[in-house]
Amino acid sequence: MNLHELKASPGARKPKRRRGLGPGSGLGKTGGRGQKGQYARSTVARHFEGGQTPLYRRLPRRGFNNANFKARYHVVNLLDLVRNPTLAAKASIGVDDLVAAGVIRDHNLPVKMLADGKLNRAVTVQAHRFSKAAVEKIQAAGGKAVVIEG
Repeated sequence: MNLHELKASPGARKPKRRRGLGPGSGLGKTGGRGQKGQYARSTVARHFEGGQTPLYRRLPRRGFNNANFKARYHVVNLLDLVRNPTLAAKASIGVDDLVAAGVIRDHNLPVKMLADGKLNRAVTVQAHRFSKAAVEKIQAAGGKAVVIEG
């Protein structure tokens, strides 16, 4: 017996119940939702708890959220520079090269280099931010870490 010869046992696969398709279907007219009322309509919010104060309002707010002003970066590790075959041959790697190689998606956010991984060759890396460990590893391999402004 092969995979393409397998069949489900009889009664294992039932057709989807099609609701609201007339009186002959067994679930016609109201489609199993009963008569009128909130739950007969399609407007019940997922977090609605039947008029009881919802959980998200009962729980206290805690902490501080600075999400509107948080600095966001495309994070690139040194490992990404070594693994990517497009970048492996380049002596100088900039933001455009990272986008072209598919390491980062676009130019919308600044790029931050982190130190995960090990460089085995001298390479000049251009990015908006570098971690201290990333700079040390790049320089230890004989390369340069160039900070881009803006």
